[in-house]
Parts: sequence; structure tokens; C-alpha cells
Amino acid sequence: MQATPEFYLGVLSGVFGSALYAISVVVYRGQRESIRPLDISSVKMWTALPLMVLLVLAGVGQSPELFPVETVLLLSLSILLGAVIGDTLYLVSQERIGVSYAFPVAMSFPILTYFLTVAFLGEPLIVLRLVGACVAVLWVIILSREQNSHPADPSPASKRRLDVLGLSLAILTAVLYAVGTTILQVGVKDVDPIGANLVRVGVGSAAFVPLSFAAHWRGMMSPSKHAVLIVAISGFFGMGIGSILYVYAVKFAGAAVSSVIASSAPLFALPVSVLALKEQVSRIAALGVVATVAGVLMVVLGG
Repeated sequence: MQATPEFYLGVLSGVFGSALYAISVVVYRGQRESIRPLDISSVKMWTALPLMVLLVLAGVGQSPELFPVETVLLLSLSILLGAVIGDTLYLVSQERIGVSYAFPVAMSFPILTYFLTVAFLGEPLIVLRLVGACVAVLWVIILSREQNSHPADPSPASKRRLDVLGLSLAILTAVLYAVGTTILQVGVKDVDPIGANLVRVGVGSAAFVPLSFAAHWRGMMSPSKHAVLIVAISGFFGMGIGSILYVYAVKFAGAAVSSVIASSAPLFALPVSVLALKEQVSRIAALGVVATVAGVLMVVLGG
């Protein structure tokens, strides 16, 4: 995309959205003993829905009733592929091969997103932007592995041998994230971002109802009321406001740039983890912050 004022508005939206998401993730980590990941995904989606409805009813966003059917289908597909199916498969992959392996594979999706936008949306192939995406993604992976190198409660999955299914699910997650983000760029092109996000959050909320019911029916631990409250408050900002900013970012900055910025969330999570969870910052982590920022700047300025 061209470096217009709207483009930089999209970049800023992506940065603030990524920061909100990162802060919320740190809060979720603090509640990991009291609520399962699927419940976290469900609660934050259900918390975002009333916010989107209120914004549209207040006239801040366009009503989805005015959207073409094709647009509604694309927006619905984008959230189903990413936040519903993609996130669910990622959780299964993480359980099988551990976060140290699942996360790096899944977070390679910005590179695939860039190639998809070049191949199907006519985006120009800019070497500097591609190199920047690779640099940012690489150091986000290193930074995340560093943050998870000494977990307080290591998952048994992290000690298992890699299995084909777990690795395949992580790869499929990256593909779904990339395809979902690319489809979102098409779906939000000619419509209001807030109305578009209402469609996405509405469909996502509906999809999590049977998923959550089935998981609890099969014996998944019920969350504590305190954990649900904390996740709901964090989800209001991370998913509610954060998802609006993400749609703005994709609309104005494009799927390729937005995906790189979104994947850099661990960059924002680091200082919050230090302040809130008293985690230590290693030299590798500090270098990762600098390198990730450099990669993101290459992506943003590469156009």
C-alpha cells in the first residue's frame, strides 16, 4: 500500500491494538491457574460483542444490515479462520508439542500473509518490506522463546518429542491466520471498520458457544468467577477495543503490514511482564526488542 496519511493511521491503529493485546495477554497469564485457554478466548469474545453493538447503535459505526452479502461472508470467514478455528488448532498444537515449538511456527504467518497479498491482491513485492517482515518475525520468535524459557509451571507438552500432528496443526494455524487476515483486507475494503468488526465479533461469539459447551461437557475445568471477571475486563480492552484497532489497521495499512505489527505483541508484553510479573530481562530479550522495532520500521517504511 502507498504511504498515505490513511496508511500511517492504520499503522498507529495496529501499534496501539497490538499493545492492548499484549497487556491483556499478560493479564491472562496471571489467571492461567484458574481458567483454561478456550474459556479465555470465549469470554473475551463475548465481552467484546456488547461493546460493538453499543457503538453501532450509537451511530459510531455503520450498521452491518447495509453491507453486501458477499462482504458479510468474507468478514465472517476471516474471524472463523483466524480467531476461532486457527486459535483452537493452535491450542491443540500447543498441548501436543509445547509453546516453545507451536508459537514460532504459528507466528510465521506474517511472511505468508505478505506473499498472499502479492499473489492475490496485487500488492507489489518490495524487498525491503519482505526483509523487514522476516527480521521482525524472527526476533519476535526469539523474544517469545526467551520469555518462555523458564516458565513458572512448565507444561508437560514442552518435554515431549515433536509429533507430526502437533507440528502440522501449528503450520495449519499459520496458514489460517494468513488467509484470514488476507480475506479481512478484502472484506473491509469498502465498509466501515466498526460495523465490519461487529460482524466478526458476532460470528466469533456465536461460534464459541458450541465449542465452550462441548469442552465443558467433556470435563474441562470450570473457571473461577474471579478469573472470568479479570479476563472480561482485560478482554474489553484487548479484544473489544483492540479488535477495532486491528480492523482499522488492516483496512488502511493492509494485511501484510498489519500482521507484522500484530505479531510483535511480545515486544509490548515485555515491559508489562517486568513491571507486573517481576520477570527479568536478558540481553537476548533486549536485543530482540531493538531488532523487532527495526524490522517493523523496515516494513512500514518499505513502501
